[in-house]
Amino acid sequence: MIADHLPILQVVVPLLAGPAIVLLRHRQIAWGIATLASWAALAISIGIALQVADSGTISYAIGNWPPPWGIEYRIDALGAFVLVLVSLVGAVAMPYARTSIAAELPLEQEYLFYALYCLCFTGLLGMAATGDAFNLFVFMEISSLATYVLIALGRRRQALASAFQYLLMGTIGATFYVIGVGLLYLMTGTLNLADMAARLGQVADPRPLVAALSFITVGVGLKLAMFPLHQWLPNAYTYAPSVVTAFVAATATKVAIYVLIRFSYSIFGPTPFPLLVHFNDLLLVVSILAIVSMSLVALFQEDFKRMLAYSSVAQVGYILLGVSLANTSGLTAAVSHLFNHGITKGALFLLVGALALRAGSTRLADLSGIAARMPVTSFGIVLAGLSLIGVPGTAGFITKWYLVRAALERGSWGLAALIVATSLIAVAYVWRFVEVAYLRAPAPDLPRPGEAPLSMLVPAWLLVAACIWFGFETSFNVGYAAQAVQQLMAQVAR
Repeated sequence: MIADHLPILQVVVPLLAGPAIVLLRHRQIAWGIATLASWAALAISIGIALQVADSGTISYAIGNWPPPWGIEYRIDALGAFVLVLVSLVGAVAMPYARTSIAAELPLEQEYLFYALYCLCFTGLLGMAATGDAFNLFVFMEISSLATYVLIALGRRRQALASAFQYLLMGTIGATFYVIGVGLLYLMTGTLNLADMAARLGQVADPRPLVAALSFITVGVGLKLAMFPLHQWLPNAYTYAPSVVTAFVAATATKVAIYVLIRFSYSIFGPTPFPLLVHFNDLLLVVSILAIVSMSLVALFQEDFKRMLAYSSVAQVGYILLGVSLANTSGLTAAVSHLFNHGITKGALFLLVGALALRAGSTRLADLSGIAARMPVTSFGIVLAGLSLIGVPGTAGFITKWYLVRAALERGSWGLAALIVATSLIAVAYVWRFVEVAYLRAPAPDLPRPGEAPLSMLVPAWLLVAACIWFGFETSFNVGYAAQAVQQLMAQVAR
């Protein structure tokens, strides 16, 4: 039955689409293939999520070699949750990309964009599906190499410098990750993640474990833009093509956070050594610094796209804060925010891409009175901004509620107050757009833009609607996340 092979189809479908696009070399056909692959991946991920909810963790052996000897795709509730997020954003981004990419890239580069997108998509899906530590590295590099080129396709010259900076830091991160995995392999003799977790409990000396966790944390931290390893992100998001920024912001850092959660809880969590105590303390400090400093930096940005980029680093801090609290509410907030922030920031960057297309700029000074000329786009930004703040009735509120609850469960009233206070900083930088767009008169010498085409507005508004929908209907973004957290906590308690 085809349902038995959904884990491998999740990766193979977009993987085959990339070479097919390069062979055909036709931009319209390329867009069609990439769109079909994206929507097929979404259908497959939903099928996998339903299977996991019904019958538990899926184990799929590659090449008839049983694990741990062969490569295993192992998808539990957390992995299925991330697969749905990545494929949902990818499916929504493709209809948007047709008009956006045609406006931003030369004609002869369009088919190459779609091929690279499929490879990036493949890598991210593979990272969430695989149960092998080295296979995870391979998928990580597939997605990273494709992302470097996608960022470099930006129209401005700074895109090349941004891509090169990301390349350097991403390579360092990959090296650190491989060193950490190498240490784990020396101690356990296996690369299968489930088998590795079982064998780590038999290791007598904790020092190699500390070194391995340190290397992996720094390596993955570079990929997920953990403060202060985030320097590549603001420029990359600012100068990349609009659809690339939206896709990468909504998915790439979230998948890297998934990898960090997977190692810190599923692999190192069950060990008899108190590794996670100090690890979580360090993560708590780093996350607080990220939330406060990056929110303040975002407040003073003059480019709206760059403002949202710094906001993304702060939002990563919220996710890591939930991870560091190490209780059920905190982890539920962290896992839920992978999805909530993914759809929120995806919506915002898609709408900012519409501003860039019609107004020709994303600088706040150039967007004076834009709400009168682009009311649908501007109102969408306001609604998604409310989710970014965490206003009740939006997906972002769910995360803030669980974070505050987790802090109170630990008796940390000061931390709960900090979460609320930093949300007020988000109010301030979202208000900056509202003030410029709604309360200022348009500059007389600027062009009079109209709304972006429906092919861009409809996908963006689908994500805006999702920000509202998942603020009320929480059976997936909270219910499924809670199921994933229960599995993680059960693994730690083994």
